[in-house]
Amino acid sequence: MLPAFCLRRARLYCRVPPRPPSRLAYIDWLRGLACVLMFQTHCYDAWLGGAARDSRFAMWSHLGGTFPAPLFLFLAGISVALIADKMQQKGATASQIGKKVIFRGAEILGLGLLFRIQEYAISWGWAPWTDLFRVDVLNTIGVSIMLMGGLCWMVLFVIGAPTVRGLHKFLSVVACGVAVLISALTPLVWTTWRPRFLPWQLESYINGVHNLGTPQPWLFPIFPWTGFAFAGLAMGLILTSGFSQKLGSWIFLLTGVSGATLVYAARFFDSLSWQIYPVYDYWHTSPSFFLLRVGILLVLLLGAYAWCRWGLGQAGFSPLIQLGKTSLLVYWVHIELVYGRFHILPLRSQTILGASKGLLTIFLAMLALSVARTAWKARMQEFKNRKPAQAAG
Repeated sequence: MLPAFCLRRARLYCRVPPRPPSRLAYIDWLRGLACVLMFQTHCYDAWLGGAARDSRFAMWSHLGGTFPAPLFLFLAGISVALIADKMQQKGATASQIGKKVIFRGAEILGLGLLFRIQEYAISWGWAPWTDLFRVDVLNTIGVSIMLMGGLCWMVLFVIGAPTVRGLHKFLSVVACGVAVLISALTPLVWTTWRPRFLPWQLESYINGVHNLGTPQPWLFPIFPWTGFAFAGLAMGLILTSGFSQKLGSWIFLLTGVSGATLVYAARFFDSLSWQIYPVYDYWHTSPSFFLLRVGILLVLLLGAYAWCRWGLGQAGFSPLIQLGKTSLLVYWVHIELVYGRFHILPLRSQTILGASKGLLTIFLAMLALSVARTAWKARMQEFKNRKPAQAAG
């Protein structure tokens, strides 16, 4: 197949210089896992047809599709914590950290808007103009990072810290509180507390209403999705704290145990006969489902760390780590090959086997693209480093 040929060629001619094992490889591994889950969700959703769309297999595929977006957002929160910690060690002020994070979020939001313009241009003639304002996961990641940057800036200003000395302890509690608040308000923001006074283009960022009159579960508004980013921020701040550095690997075991506890707590809350919300939608707005997914994310964090630290996660070439390093690129390209004008299989017409072959093709093609992109960046960096050396010689 063409993707397999490309992958072999990429490995042969675009070799990436080997790197020593990294203690943060588990983050790229998890991001790569999110990419694979995203591939399977989109491929089966786009290509399964007939009775296969209503099969138990499709049901499990859709269930797996509830995790890529939370995982991407959760890891974005951890990344913000890592940026803040790195800047802290360099003596950065609260405003410097806030501006850095907000600017990064604005970049991703800009890419999300550019992606929507590209998709509209490619689909010119049959895509409605309202697709330009669709709130996709890239938009939400960008907005979430900007909000996290604003929170870092505001909290550190309020507590009067000229630097980020109190960042880990205080801000982790605040970030966790924001995640809980977003989850708790989601059922209301989607129903009785809808900000109907806003234009739908703005309201869609709050509850995903789009132009359809009611919130849409296939969009990614702030409520509840940004809650996963703040949960990741809280987790990242804990992992980079002095307390966690003293515990070492034990902090990940505690993280996994905490995640399992949250899963059981979520199931308990959902089993209660009384409800405090006028409308209860477990799969889309329920705080119980939010809590369950956060718990699973924490368990996955433990599993990824253990696999990359003591397992085969970093033994040789890791497809998941490789995909995780270029997750934005493979997200951007695979959408067009699955749903767009250049889709590689007819939409809603395949059996499970046919769609699975398409999924394998997408996986190999995106892996080859990722390897080529990483090799290209390495070669460009090598070229840049060579020029000053030649000038000095």
